[in-house]
Amino acid sequence: MTTVLQSAEEALGRWFGFSAFRPGQDEIVEAALNGRDVLAIMPTGGGKSLCYQLPALLLEGTAVVVSPLIALMKDQVDALQARGVEATLINSTLGAGEQGERIRAMAAGRYKLVYIAPERFRHRYFLEQFRKVKVSFFAVDEAHCVSQWGHDFRPDYLRIGRGIEAAGHPPVGAFTATATKAVRDDITLSLGLREPAVFVRGFARPNLEFRVSHVAKKAEKLARLSAIVGEHKKGIIYCATRKRVEEVAEVLADWDCSHVAYHAGLPDAEREERQNAFIRREVDIAVATNAFGMGIDRADIRFLVHFEMPGSVEAYYQEAGRAGRDGLPSVCDLFFNYADRKTQDFFIEGRNPSVAFMREVYAHLLETADAEGNVHRSIQEITDALAGGNGMMAGTSLKHLAHLGYIERFDIPGQRKRGTRVVDTSRRPGDLEFDEPALLEKARRDQAKLDAILAYADARGCRQEWIQRFFGEAQAKPCRVCDYCQRSDPANQKALTDAQITTLQKALSGVARMSGRNAVEGWVPRFGMGLVIRMLTGSEEQRIRELGLDKLSTYGILKDEGRKFVRSLMEECLGAGLIRSTGGQLPMVTLTPLGESAMRREFTPRIVWPESDPLPLRPPAAGGTALKLDGQPSAELLEELRRKRAQLARIRGNVPPYRIFSNRVLEDLARFRPRTAEEALLIPGIGEKKARGVLKPFLEIIARAG
Repeated sequence: MTTVLQSAEEALGRWFGFSAFRPGQDEIVEAALNGRDVLAIMPTGGGKSLCYQLPALLLEGTAVVVSPLIALMKDQVDALQARGVEATLINSTLGAGEQGERIRAMAAGRYKLVYIAPERFRHRYFLEQFRKVKVSFFAVDEAHCVSQWGHDFRPDYLRIGRGIEAAGHPPVGAFTATATKAVRDDITLSLGLREPAVFVRGFARPNLEFRVSHVAKKAEKLARLSAIVGEHKKGIIYCATRKRVEEVAEVLADWDCSHVAYHAGLPDAEREERQNAFIRREVDIAVATNAFGMGIDRADIRFLVHFEMPGSVEAYYQEAGRAGRDGLPSVCDLFFNYADRKTQDFFIEGRNPSVAFMREVYAHLLETADAEGNVHRSIQEITDALAGGNGMMAGTSLKHLAHLGYIERFDIPGQRKRGTRVVDTSRRPGDLEFDEPALLEKARRDQAKLDAILAYADARGCRQEWIQRFFGEAQAKPCRVCDYCQRSDPANQKALTDAQITTLQKALSGVARMSGRNAVEGWVPRFGMGLVIRMLTGSEEQRIRELGLDKLSTYGILKDEGRKFVRSLMEECLGAGLIRSTGGQLPMVTLTPLGESAMRREFTPRIVWPESDPLPLRPPAAGGTALKLDGQPSAELLEELRRKRAQLARIRGNVPPYRIFSNRVLEDLARFRPRTAEEALLIPGIGEKKARGVLKPFLEIIARAG
């Protein structure tokens, strides 16, 4: 052990109470103490903060940590001060006088470590005062935010280079949880790192069980979620949109789950209150958009669910890494439905407006500006005035125009919306200059990120190993705990019974009937997995009839098994190489030669046979029952339930029918046919109050239907 590392290990015990470094931390700390620039990629929960805090304590002078998270700054400063470290922070929560006093104290050498928000480096006065500080080490946390190719680009991070230059370019450490090779190169260039020591460490999380649950509809997502919540209790549910957050939160309320809902549409104070309630463990579950979570320090998160697919592997792994930070087993489940891609396509379009659209936004600003060039219109008002595009495209356009210096954004006192000032009203839309090749490249990379998460969801191999290799960690090995590893473990693969072999043959025959035969190409895929499953289970929807699939000999051949079971069986067939998916935007499935052989019973594959019992619709009460996900709603029963709902709505003063029960609840009542109030309480949307007030006549109708 080197002298430098020995002193670091002694300080580790003295200041932090740890007897040893976590794997990879010692190398990073040693490089920083030797004056090297450092680029460290370590996943959430991997111990990044110690890798810059420890060098800060050992180097002479004041160390600076740039962080975008006010709450995290305060938490870390409070923890350091509790250990006797002279630490403080400078961000927008402080008045100008207090900020000036703290930076003067920095120049006087009173602090060992100071957290600074990136927007401080916008201001000339701050930079002038910052030049007087003897900076020992300049750390940039969440460094991926500096890269336009990263998943969370923040323009203020582009100004950090000014701070590094003002400090005389001390040793710099860039730290982030996720960064591909392209993002790492961008970080190096943007921060001016000098031959940095690059560390990609700790992406293996042996306590996390990664899963991808292929689900056809929202009902299956809720069923899957109910099982996870019932078993694991404490966790985070990520949704792609604010609307979905509210919907899932409503379901959790019906389930009597302790939770908070969080998204960017809430007032700042309310968001902070809800986040703090989760951190303080006052509630068990947070359901949120990706606005929630960066800097969340709660160790007992037992599950992490993505209700819809995220936009990139980087975002997914950073969010998933918030589970199990105490080292105990935890589940990370991605609910995958290819139709959810539409949401991410919308986001990609919104983040990458065309040059023509940005010129149109600028033209509208010119038309509506006052004599000083000011426009007091919200993004939505600007969007409504344009012929095409959406609010996200307009917002991105304003950010880009501001970044190029054509406009400035300002707060409007007493209002949540921001105003815009056109810097030079004589500049016409056609005079604006854009780096179009760079904009096109950004759009291409955003699309590539989405393609990568789709590839992850469809991958046939260890989940953790796939992620480790994606981020460039060379020592990747199968984790033995993810869904794929468990399915492929020989210990879980038993010889199939005759009945199971027959069921498998039926499923493979269905794939065969829905493919075309071509003498040259063999089996030609024509339909996706969802249609195959609906055909096998005898769906009566119009699409099936239009395609003539109800005329196939295999139509409804697995109706008694239910869609959930058949989907699981098809996934096993994919993993075993019996069928293949074409991938791409419209993935089709077809038999492989191996699958055709199994269909003809020429050989018997060894697979993990899916559980026959469906998942419960929601966590049952202690000693309670669980409804089953079988069958389709009875049209006749559903109509009778609707008539009863309309009657009750009239009796109660012509209230809207949904105030009695929503359409979704009626469909679930017709599908699951609960016989008791206890069973009905398992259906999302039926709480104790409605069970007491309006449920009884609906149960009577169900009982008469048999």
